[in-house]
Amino acid sequence: MTNAIRFNRKLAYANMLANDRLHEAVSMLEAGEFEAARTSFFPSLVATLNHILIIDWFYIDALEGGDLGAKAWENEIPFPDPVDLRAAQIASDRRLLAFCLALGDEDLDRPVHIHRTGRIQVERCDDVLSHLFQHQTHHRGQAHAMLAGTSVKPPQIDEFIVADDAASRADVLQRLGITEAQVMNQDQS
Repeated sequence: MTNAIRFNRKLAYANMLANDRLHEAVSMLEAGEFEAARTSFFPSLVATLNHILIIDWFYIDALEGGDLGAKAWENEIPFPDPVDLRAAQIASDRRLLAFCLALGDEDLDRPVHIHRTGRIQVERCDDVLSHLFQHQTHHRGQAHAMLAGTSVKPPQIDEFIVADDAASRADVLQRLGITEAQVMNQDQS
């Protein structure tokens, strides 16, 4: 396995763990806080977290060779309930992880056809993955900041990729049924 493959796999794990930690915090919000108006790019936690999921659907579908395109965001808030949204995000994260685990060196520079309105954008697979992980990080940071204005303390979401942080991620690994060896890309079973 090349370092690029290992890197993308670790990012997929880190993405899943950070999303789960963020959704765990959201699950503890008081009534009305999830939907409440907030200051950020999207006007609420519900809008921001649904946007993350929708764009995941868009790019993961393209990476898998699909043609979902703009149909991904026909409904801007497909999951108004945080429990349902969390389940959908976990499913999406597992789908992205499975894609990254299946990557071979020959896949990184293969073309990905992204169905945009009125055109098909063609990009390298590794560039699409890089953009998708950046998109996730960007909007998770916004949701994290919005949590600061709620009854729930924002969780730690940036400790998931180095060996020294193993103890800090044990709770999330247990919730998701993932092993430390998998996260550190030593065992992909």
